[in-house]
Amino acid sequence: MEKTADELSAYLVGRLKDTPPDGRLLVGIAGVPASGKSTLSQLVVDRVNAQTRSAVDNVAAVHDPSSQPIAVYIGLDGWHLSRAQLDAFPDPKLAHDRRGAHWTFDGEGYVTFVRALRQPLAPSATVYAPSFSHENKDPVYDHLPVHPHHRLVLIEGLYTFLAIKPWSAASEMLDERWWVQVTEEEAENRLVTRHVRTGVAKDMDEAIWRSRENDAPNGRFIQENMMQPTRVIQSINDPSVAVA
Repeated sequence: MEKTADELSAYLVGRLKDTPPDGRLLVGIAGVPASGKSTLSQLVVDRVNAQTRSAVDNVAAVHDPSSQPIAVYIGLDGWHLSRAQLDAFPDPKLAHDRRGAHWTFDGEGYVTFVRALRQPLAPSATVYAPSFSHENKDPVYDHLPVHPHHRLVLIEGLYTFLAIKPWSAASEMLDERWWVQVTEEEAENRLVTRHVRTGVAKDMDEAIWRSRENDAPNGRFIQENMMQPTRVIQSINDPSVAVA
């Protein structure tokens, strides 16, 4: 994935040069669970920030706002509905079992966030995104700041460019829609291992059940209902990089 991240970051740095100074470049990165989209997002953001920092004179940059990182990565996990909200569903067990399906997310909140990113930049205008606490298994609201110096925002998650309402309103506002391609078999192999390692599943049997009964159906759903990607990226199983 390292070479892919190098190529994509160089492309985005070039695109930023053509982006109006009072606007942002918004990139949605989607893929089935365990396709490597979050890993790729972080690699690209790190490289863009490294490349743009190196273009600034190190001595002059000490008090120069241009030395601030221009790229930031936001995960869609923060828009998960809370466990309390899932408890209020007509069928709470189904809602918890299917947590991760598009209807267990706050799609309207995500659209509001992307719309705020599309507003002209102002020195004091910081937009906040929620994060997700894996310890508490719930979102943490207004936790991740997107500052005015963040002119490139990568948003990663299954439904970043879903073509159905309300998600489609956000999908249409993205400048780039990147799909990370992986086979279902490879995705399951990665997911089962990850579910056990992170405690999402108590054992291999439960991990396989979650992968086949929740993750795989969600992946098929987005492939059937996503807006046309602007780029398809082949996921690479790189042992030196923890794919997430």
